[in-house]
Amino acid sequence: MNWTDIEADLKKRLTPKRFRHTMNVIEAAEKLARTFGCDPEQARLAALLHDCAKNLTDGQQLDYAKQHQIKIDRVSQNDPQLLHGPVGAVLAKERYGVTDAAIQNAISCHTTGCQHMSTLDKIIYLADFIEQDRSFPGVETIRGIAETDLDGATIMALTNCICHVAQTGALLHKRTIDARNDLIIKTKNLKLK
Repeated sequence: MNWTDIEADLKKRLTPKRFRHTMNVIEAAEKLARTFGCDPEQARLAALLHDCAKNLTDGQQLDYAKQHQIKIDRVSQNDPQLLHGPVGAVLAKERYGVTDAAIQNAISCHTTGCQHMSTLDKIIYLADFIEQDRSFPGVETIRGIAETDLDGATIMALTNCICHVAQTGALLHKRTIDARNDLIIKTKNLKLK
């Protein structure tokens, strides 16, 4: 499928609010890609498809994950919407013909983050977090840091997510903690060299 076909299909499948969010994530991802030396077209396509599975119900997320051998851990079993990233990566390939593994991985980990995040992974995670319609305490600070420090902004976004999830009493996925710790260790090691 080409860009126009994918966009038209998503416009039918997503709510108007979710589709507007997707368009905003594309804009943020393209800007981040240009700033941090990532392929803007790759970032745009990953951003376009990052929520392609968001419209699926909890039951559909679980069924799709089982059918495609996506690991369903205890947290995801109890909060199936956390699966919309990994399920979306499979949908990107099967429904939309995206074979680029980097794009699939960025879609897969955009919800929770993951260890060893690539530049593209961080861009999609962060673009989803700071797109222009997002409004929460600290978002402006993260947007400002994102202009010059991708790792620092991603660490702040992960930290913000962890605090928010903990404060609301929702389930916190271990991948988010692992992603944050991994980035902190990497940035500390870079400073020590």
